[in-house]
Amino acid sequence: MASSSDRFRDPCNTEYDFIGLILVRCPGCDKAARIVPAPEASGCGDRILFRPRRLICRGCGLSRQWSGHVAVLPTSTTHPATDPYFGRPLWLQTPTRHGWLWAYNLEHLDFIRRLVQAPLRERAPWHATKLKTSLVTYLPTWIKRAKNRDEILRAVNRIHHSVLSA
Repeated sequence: MASSSDRFRDPCNTEYDFIGLILVRCPGCDKAARIVPAPEASGCGDRILFRPRRLICRGCGLSRQWSGHVAVLPTSTTHPATDPYFGRPLWLQTPTRHGWLWAYNLEHLDFIRRLVQAPLRERAPWHATKLKTSLVTYLPTWIKRAKNRDEILRAVNRIHHSVLSA
């Protein structure tokens, strides 16, 4: 019987579940900055993707507001990923021989790590309403392949180390 650390059960998370906090490169000082929902948008009933956002850098004090109507989610791993709001490069990304591995925040990175390291991966039940929109469904095949497990986990560790050294 597989232990809980050997098993990954798809929680049916979507990309939208991880965009509450996005770590990016600051346009002012090139250090780690955060994109968070604007405080005045906390009671907003709009879809989470289109809520006003704020880019904040603790390194140089830069603050920018986004309240546009177009957010461009990354769809490819062939080049470095950018955030959907300001178009800034994501802080949590690294190249691999298959493409770019990236995450919006540490929670997203941990989700990828848990999926990749688990030898037993269970899909959500067929009757789950979000099955077709699960993030696992949309991850590139090279990330999910068992033969790439060690390489992807090394990349995840490199990304995690970049946060600790920042």
